[in-house]
Amino acid sequence: MSSSPVSSTPVLRTVLIWSAVVTGALLVVAAVVGFLVAGTTGLWSALLGVLLAALFLGITAASILIANRWYGDPLYVPIFFGIVLGGWILKLVLFIVALIVLRGQPWIEPMVFFVAVVVSVLASLVVDVVVLTRMRIPHVSDTTLPTTVEEPDAAPRASGSSHSSESDADAEGRGA
Repeated sequence: MSSSPVSSTPVLRTVLIWSAVVTGALLVVAAVVGFLVAGTTGLWSALLGVLLAALFLGITAASILIANRWYGDPLYVPIFFGIVLGGWILKLVLFIVALIVLRGQPWIEPMVFFVAVVVSVLASLVVDVVVLTRMRIPHVSDTTLPTTVEEPDAAPRASGSSHSSESDADAEGRGA
């Protein structure tokens, strides 16, 4: 697999991998806690809360990874922001649909669902912070430096030239 020239790509891939691992662990813990708190209703509420939080948080990282594929294209910036904004709009629509569908369902325990979502979001933020602080990325990584220095044309001036430098003017002023 070829590496991307965009420095955020390996960071986002690492975030997605660790988020999947943390989500798996949260699913197990949430299922047990949800079942102990509210029986099977709590179990399903906790599982759904963790999965929805993981889905919404993963959409942003995935949209950035997809958008980075156009790096180097003259239209990279509008494509990037169009894809990322599209991901946010998708999340908004999915969130509204999820609220409408899940509202008043007898198999949802609202408090267990809420706590599962909040804990999942906080765990995802912890993963983001840990991954970003441990990645070693230079501050200016997406630039290329010139390999040669172009020197301006340094044509020698004729002694009778009407153009004089400041140092020539200073020398004339002091010598008079």
